Amino acid sequence: MKFKILIVEDDPVIQTQLKNLLAGNGYEAETITDFQNVMEQVKSFAPHLLLLDIKLPGNDGFMICSQIRAVSDMPVIFVTSSNTDMDELNSIMLGGDAFMTKPYNTAILLAKIDALLKRVYGAGQKEILTWNGATLHLESGFIEHDGRKAELTKNEMKILYYLFRHAGEICSRNDIIDFLWDSQLYIDDNALSVNMTRIREKLAGIGLMDFIQTKHRQGYRLKN
Repeated sequence: MKFKILIVEDDPVIQTQLKNLLAGNGYEAETITDFQNVMEQVKSFAPHLLLLDIKLPGNDGFMICSQIRAVSDMPVIFVTSSNTDMDELNSIMLGGDAFMTKPYNTAILLAKIDALLKRVYGAGQKEILTWNGATLHLESGFIEHDGRKAELTKNEMKILYYLFRHAGEICSRNDIIDFLWDSQLYIDDNALSVNMTRIREKLAGIGLMDFIQTKHRQGYRLKN
């Protein structure tokens, strides 16, 4: 299951940052384009979670949260530059599930999103990703092919997760490193090469030869 997150934020730079962050971490993300018809877009996209600013054109975030709470219990995280105690209190009183101030820490934001999704929709909603005969079991931490399994470390799992989420695309080394950094897993360029070598050895051990292809000066891609 791929969770859908709607971003209600009028700053185009922050919109793009949040959308890229969420997409890079396996979520389907969309942004609001018409702030006069927010609720219609919420209903149309049917998100699992909402990221909501307070100061917006048209109705403010508090009004939007009240409108959402009248029809839905979806998690709402306020992400805002309005950082007074009264703002935070109002967000709680109106049904917000979390309150974060800008500039926000991406790792903490992702952790709050993950915790809320698990709480509301259940911890068992982990994805099982498949590509070209291989199955990546995220919750159990192994990859499977033709009945054979290989256990993965946390870094190895996150690297493969990113490649599976972008299957068919070339993933640059920098993009993979940035994804791991946002996930609070420190890894540099040399460490990525070492991890790739270990992953390839484990894949070969279960019959997945050349499953990860290196594209010269571009990055990596899963074999089609």
